[in-house]
Amino acid sequence: MTLVQTQTRPASAHPVQGTVADAMDAAGPQVWEDMTAEVALSVMAAARTGHLVVCDEDGQCTGLVTRARLTAVRDSSGYTDRVRLREIADVIGPFASPLATRAEAERAMRFRRLGALPVVDEHGSALGVLALSR
Repeated sequence: MTLVQTQTRPASAHPVQGTVADAMDAAGPQVWEDMTAEVALSVMAAARTGHLVVCDEDGQCTGLVTRARLTAVRDSSGYTDRVRLREIADVIGPFASPLATRAEAERAMRFRRLGALPVVDEHGSALGVLALSR
């Protein structure tokens, strides 16, 4: 999943038109939830991205992890090299539907204080990531 930026807007602006599918990109890295934090940081660096979509053994999206979260976990006093992504993923459902409006997704992300949100199909497979610009 590659990062797709939506434009932030002042409160007085008109709501963003279109669907989540219009504002996301379908290409990018997905990793398994049993991957360690160190390996995930390496994958993230190689992909030059700030987040990774986390999937279970069946390929279903289970969350999203950010570089900031991985770095904070790695730098914590309780860190071991056995920490798995399933233990630290930033987002654990619900996810955005590609049919949701961009305005709905933006409100949900701001309410939950999320910078990025996985977009999944009706089967739970990751289609992309919707991200707010800061």
